[in-house]
Amino acid sequence: MIAYDKTLLDNVYIDEEAHRLKQSGFISAEQYKTHSNQIVKLKSQNNIFIRIGFFILGCMLYSSICGFLSLLGLGIIDNAYLFFIYLFALIGFGVKEFMSREMFFFGYGLDDAFILGAILALLIAIGLTSQQNYDPNYLAVIIVMAIVSSVAYLRYLNLPLALLACIGITGSVAYLFFDYLIIGKAILPFVMMLLSGIGYFISKKKLQNLTAPYYYNGLKLTKGFCLILFYLAGNYYVVRELNASLSGEYYSGLSPEIPFALLFWAFTFIIPVTYLVYSLKNKDRIMLWIGFLALCFSFFTFRTYHHILPPEVALTIGGLVLFAFTYFSIKKTKYNETGITFKADRFSNPNAFANLQTLVVASQFGIEPEVKVEESPMEFGGGGFSGGGSSGEF
Repeated sequence: MIAYDKTLLDNVYIDEEAHRLKQSGFISAEQYKTHSNQIVKLKSQNNIFIRIGFFILGCMLYSSICGFLSLLGLGIIDNAYLFFIYLFALIGFGVKEFMSREMFFFGYGLDDAFILGAILALLIAIGLTSQQNYDPNYLAVIIVMAIVSSVAYLRYLNLPLALLACIGITGSVAYLFFDYLIIGKAILPFVMMLLSGIGYFISKKKLQNLTAPYYYNGLKLTKGFCLILFYLAGNYYVVRELNASLSGEYYSGLSPEIPFALLFWAFTFIIPVTYLVYSLKNKDRIMLWIGFLALCFSFFTFRTYHHILPPEVALTIGGLVLFAFTYFSIKKTKYNETGITFKADRFSNPNAFANLQTLVVASQFGIEPEVKVEESPMEFGGGGFSGGGSSGEF
């Protein structure tokens, strides 16, 4: 199923692990460089900015190819424009396959542009083919996106494809329940909770039983996506505003109250706290960050509908509470050797915090680095008879 040579692909993951060991101080830069030069691996780009640059270049190249073919078929394109859109999709998939198998590109930026452009062209073609009375069949488009993105990720291992697959599957289930069931709108939040819960436990189980690293990042992304979806599916603000938007029921610019409002309010605050407690207990960093963000969004939800304090007072109190919580948490976990600890992670940059402190002090007090004056090659002192610094010896 995977398009790449397994040996070269394994070397990519070995090189990534060696790079992490170098950053953590377990091996030196020279050792990593020697190891990296000795193995043959796929051409990948870890620098996100360079990868974005290559992605833009790939988009320009792909659009140039499509534009050139459009000019060649300008005389018949009015009657066969769908054929050309399908052709553009086939070209994108074909070039991606060629880059993966023959040019050994793996997450380089150029290959990302062609596979994403191919999927976009295919979705446009499906939408135009399935339209009725100039109204595209959105369900068909979303289902095709879910299927094609899933198959493409399983073959090419590009993380954006895994995200597209998650969005496509979620959109397909939501559209089916909302559009084809009478009570679909009423039970849609609970359906999304169920879907995200199933996706989370499946991805977690797969991660625990994973023997090869090929799908590790995709499963982690799916797991995080399901956590976010589960929270948003029961968040009071999302449910209330989405319900009003889909039904068009706004009264004086305000959305109406929803059924089971107390249940959704409780869900809005209980789930972030559950995420935080569970993540600290199981050392799940992704869930910890999602829990913090979800808690912030919960406070935003409460402030949207209930204005108890002025914004500046609420922000000040919130900052004081966070400062107190952080301070006492650091004091409590500062010397812990196991479990939850404030000690530095070996797999993060060990000098990052010290460098940050130096930069802050230098910026606040105008301290400039000391410049060492080069010593003169001529040494004075200790002369044998006379002259500056002589010892007076004959």
